[in-house]
Amino acid sequence: MTSIDINSDMGESFGRWRLGDDDSMLRLISSANIACGFHAGDPSVMLHTLKGAQAHHVSIGAHVSYRDLAGFGRRAIDVPTDALQADVEYQIAAIQGLARATGVEVRYVKPHGALYNRIVDDEEQASAVVHGILAIDPELALLTLPDSMVGTLADRSGLRVFHEAFADRAYTHEGHLVPRTQTGAVITDPDRVAERVSRLVSTGDIEAIDGSRIRVSADSVCVHGDSPGAVTMAESIHRRLSADGIRLASFTQR
Repeated sequence: MTSIDINSDMGESFGRWRLGDDDSMLRLISSANIACGFHAGDPSVMLHTLKGAQAHHVSIGAHVSYRDLAGFGRRAIDVPTDALQADVEYQIAAIQGLARATGVEVRYVKPHGALYNRIVDDEEQASAVVHGILAIDPELALLTLPDSMVGTLADRSGLRVFHEAFADRAYTHEGHLVPRTQTGAVITDPDRVAERVSRLVSTGDIEAIDGSRIRVSADSVCVHGDSPGAVTMAESIHRRLSADGIRLASFTQR
């Protein structure tokens, strides 16, 4: 590859509670997944993040989730499919409205947390997310894991589908993310993360938690904005890619 997208979760502060250093991260990424108020974020935070993305020419995505502020959207919640579709529509509509007021455009959707993981395999929940996107704006793209159920359904429906890998998350031998409850699920060494991203971009494979190497088809690489040392990690990735001659470019520009 001569270019790669780096995405990060943004706008996850809420009221007086601050999470992450969005202003610094926006200088180091090409796509921002902005929380829509269900797992994090509020209107003021969303507006601030949208304006920051605009200033740094960063592509904007709707980071939709289960309605779970207390659990940061990482708790599995059983939601009827019609209610989940309505929740997805509501979140996309909210951030699109604020984006228009800011003079920018939402270009894609990336589900968050427990919802992201569930729709890898759950056809009913995946269908609700896809139909929610279609109902609001069929021009939006979807960012998800390779070989996911939601990606398959979105592709069948005519949505553009892009795939991502995770710089700071461990993978199983089967290519799934190691659950955060397990030791080693989150990788915090900036140099190790930068090396993983460099190899992924150059070879298309990544080291699994058992030491084996697995193939990962990725249009984008995610760096979690709420991880400890996230900015340092993003800076390390940025330096390594620059040394490798790889430029940052949002997948939405391809």
